Amino acid sequence: MAEVATYTGKDIQVLEGLEPVRKRPGMYIGGTGKAGLHHLIKEVVDNAVDEATNGYASLIEVTLHSDSKSISVTDNGRGIPVDMHPKKKIPTLQVILTTLHAGGKFDGSNYITSGGLHGVGSSVVNALSEELVATIKRGGKKYTQTYKRGKPTTKLKKSKETVRGTGTTIFFRPDADIFGKIEFDAEWIKDYLEVKTYLNGSLKILFRDEVNKQKYEFYHEGGIAEYLEHLITSNNTRVVHPEAFIVRQAEIEGGQRAEIALQWSESPKERIESFVNGIPTPDGGTHVQGLRDAVRSAIRAYMDTHDLMPKKLDLNADDIREGMIAVVNLFMVDPQFQGQTKDKLNNPEARSLMVGAVRLELEQFLNAHPTTGEAIATRVIQAAKARLASRAAVSSVRRKTSLSHRLTLPGKLADCSSTSPSESEIFIVEGDSAGGSAKQGRDRKTQAVLPLRGKVLNAEQATLQKVSANKELSNIVQALGCGLGEKMNLAHLRYHKVILLMDADSDGHHISTLLLTFLYRYMRPLIDEGYVYIAQPPLYRIDAGKETHWALDDSDKDKIIKKLQSKRKNINIDIQRFKGLGEMMPATLRETTLDPEKRRLLQVAIADTDKLTTETVISELMGKDASARYTFIMEHASEVEELDV
Repeated sequence: MAEVATYTGKDIQVLEGLEPVRKRPGMYIGGTGKAGLHHLIKEVVDNAVDEATNGYASLIEVTLHSDSKSISVTDNGRGIPVDMHPKKKIPTLQVILTTLHAGGKFDGSNYITSGGLHGVGSSVVNALSEELVATIKRGGKKYTQTYKRGKPTTKLKKSKETVRGTGTTIFFRPDADIFGKIEFDAEWIKDYLEVKTYLNGSLKILFRDEVNKQKYEFYHEGGIAEYLEHLITSNNTRVVHPEAFIVRQAEIEGGQRAEIALQWSESPKERIESFVNGIPTPDGGTHVQGLRDAVRSAIRAYMDTHDLMPKKLDLNADDIREGMIAVVNLFMVDPQFQGQTKDKLNNPEARSLMVGAVRLELEQFLNAHPTTGEAIATRVIQAAKARLASRAAVSSVRRKTSLSHRLTLPGKLADCSSTSPSESEIFIVEGDSAGGSAKQGRDRKTQAVLPLRGKVLNAEQATLQKVSANKELSNIVQALGCGLGEKMNLAHLRYHKVILLMDADSDGHHISTLLLTFLYRYMRPLIDEGYVYIAQPPLYRIDAGKETHWALDDSDKDKIIKKLQSKRKNINIDIQRFKGLGEMMPATLRETTLDPEKRRLLQVAIADTDKLTTETVISELMGKDASARYTFIMEHASEVEELDV
């Protein structure tokens, strides 16, 4: 039997001073990797920014020294107090740098709002530094004190000469015994500092990168409005409305205030950059929840008031916030963060504070800018439709197991012999007659043909039940083999070219549009990955002597005739107009439309900048509301030379 170890008072360790920090650094900076190392910069810079936020400083200078292992941070604030502390009987500077939970931010008398609230930031940096030098300018004198691993190595020294100005400089070199390899990331420091100037429009920050011999100056007078513009540009997306919603320094209560900037974009996700007293909160918190509550309430109220809410369309909060890009900076007197790294705000009251600061302001903004309000409402409706269509498609796939692993091919499909999707292509053809010509003219090894019967269902107007029951659309899904909606698996796609082959007349264009609407709404990845094409069969055959030319449309025909006549004035030209693909001999169809060496194909693609426009066009021209179609027809009626009926 093992000997029982004694457990008495002598086994209890009491860590004095800054020993707890060196013993368990992860409790204070989150870890000793790159993030923990750079957290030291945050602690020192945030103290300097607090001086600026409370109106005592306007300039911060940060230097990454040439050894790449040490940092200096200088501000022109008031300077850390250097007088003797009344209780500790040592200089106040030494108390701040060697004692946990010592600082001037607890009672709110010196700092109304601040990022450093726990009183451990400076002392933690000191504890984890091989060397730290504090230089203070205050009362016309300069004071200096040096530390090693949290303990002073010199007394506080006062300069004899008089100096101008006030401020604090902290030089520190992190301890390799704690962090191992010491190497600061200049790019990270640069980005971090620039964000600080976006959040403090009157603050200028100079960054000297002595390692790469670079110098940067950051000053963004536009504040968070300018930051929002930067996020949109860097996100490489297009905004839905040109004018952003901005709330600057909104007073809430008790000296607390909020700054908010937001705008809707075509991005499929929301992005919220949140801060409390200028401190990034990447994990959000109650202030972000409050912003989301306010946005949801304001948008719903605006849409209800102006009768913009479609009947039977169930909007949820995600639909409303899809594409929203926002910046929120809440200034609180006593924020309660989750952990010393301050990644998340926990104050319950912050949620209602944000709702009060944003909801009514946003609703009034929308009412004052109806064009913006309607653009956002359209974006919200589109998000809801896309979500419901995707969910419906997933449900349909689950019901139809034949569309997944046990593939059932439609009886009308004339398949190709190749089993390699990369070399296989399928022609979706209008009618049995055209399908017969295509089957005879195709390359049986790589080209499959699927005939459709007449005009297919308009997927934009039909219910899921009708779409699922439609024989023609079901045949397409079965032939392609990759399923529908979010559960689409392009690895099961049987053809890497899906080619719509319709007559070159108005009926053919209409059928192509109906098919594209179905593919866009239910099989969108096919378009996004570049698998969908539109064939370009000729509408006219033009014979001039021994030459034969093929014209896609009337405009193409006129150009060919003009070119022929310019070469020979009295040339005999014979023009034949095809009424449909079924009229073409298989050899002609192959030569003009099927042969990869001679044919012309249009690849269907949606540029990132055109996504919202595409959604709007399909919703308006293919949806149940006929007013947009009527307007379009009336505007373009004069362009129609011949109508097939």
